[in-house]
Amino acid sequence: MSQRTALILFIAIGVGIGIGVLTFFAEKSYPKAVIAGVLAAGGCTAGLHNLID
Repeated sequence: MSQRTALILFIAIGVGIGIGVLTFFAEKSYPKAVIAGVLAAGGCTAGLHNLID
């Protein structure tokens, strides 16, 4: 795994966890928090892939 890939995945996982936690605190729903976290991590991965070139 290259350093670029590791950096993108590390940041995306951090963002996904952060969004998931914030969503859970706001909604008090585990399913909504998981869905928000996964979608945020996926979007962040795609965005960072295009940004870090």
